[in-house]
Amino acid sequence: MLFIVGPTASGKTPLAVELAKRLNGEVVSADSMLVYRGMDIGTAKPSFRERRGVPHHGIDLLPPSRKFSVFQYRRYALKVLREITGRGHLPIVAGGTGFYVRALLEGLSSQPGANAHLRRKLEREALLKGPEALYAKLLKADPVRAKAIGPHNLRRIIRALEIYRVSGRKPSEPLKKSPGLGELGYRPVVIGLNRDRAALYDAINRRVDTMFRKGLVREVRRLAKQRLSDTARQGVGYKELFPVIAAAGVNAGCRYRASSEVKDRIKQATRHFAKRQWTWFRREKGIRWVDWPEGVPVAEMARRIAKDFFGASHG
Repeated sequence: MLFIVGPTASGKTPLAVELAKRLNGEVVSADSMLVYRGMDIGTAKPSFRERRGVPHHGIDLLPPSRKFSVFQYRRYALKVLREITGRGHLPIVAGGTGFYVRALLEGLSSQPGANAHLRRKLEREALLKGPEALYAKLLKADPVRAKAIGPHNLRRIIRALEIYRVSGRKPSEPLKKSPGLGELGYRPVVIGLNRDRAALYDAINRRVDTMFRKGLVREVRRLAKQRLSDTARQGVGYKELFPVIAAAGVNAGCRYRASSEVKDRIKQATRHFAKRQWTWFRREKGIRWVDWPEGVPVAEMARRIAKDFFGASHG
């Protein structure tokens, strides 16, 4: 099993497709935004042409109104991995959502699912009494977890209280983990793409320009008329455009298409996102980093990786 990980715009998807062509593989997305139907331009979702006939999984699984957790992703992905290997093909997991990748490689601790009623109650309490009131409750219930979170991260404070009240267990207590891929009998090879930082940022800027040309504003206007999950609403590119669209009304014309201010904010947010991804994967164990020099085409990188990691010289 092969993993291709790294920051956004580093070339993971085209490389995964090229490797799938060479190694009789199928691609499994590890991107938390690609699961949503109708969110195509802002997520840089690969088109059918870009997939080049290679089967892709983990794309367009549900409408953007639905929540999709890492637990759901792991359950879905493990089913798909069994099916791919059952066909005698190589699974190639490609994506930049580090928590999805870790959930597959290392397994997950079993936490209770979200309790919408309790969460809304805690959110109302935070509005009425302030976040410090919830933090004081968490300090009393689980001082270890409270000190690890700190008093300012309200989302994590609410989640910790939710776990405590639903399960009766302190969130800081260790949990039994589900098995990682190695324990399930797989032999994962995890490759991280190391790109020149300045060149990557240039690629991000060009990608955002392309998104606007392809109709990102129209896509966001359409989505703004729908009920969206928190995950979908917080996607980079979307969250920057939603308030701009709302300010003018969702039926306004696409006069923001050329707005350099909004475009620059999206470019900056995407660069910051890429930096966070880089930081995450650099901390992970077992990743074999591969330099991808500027100017080296995708086909050549795929040939090198196929040869170095799988002994495949054909193609």
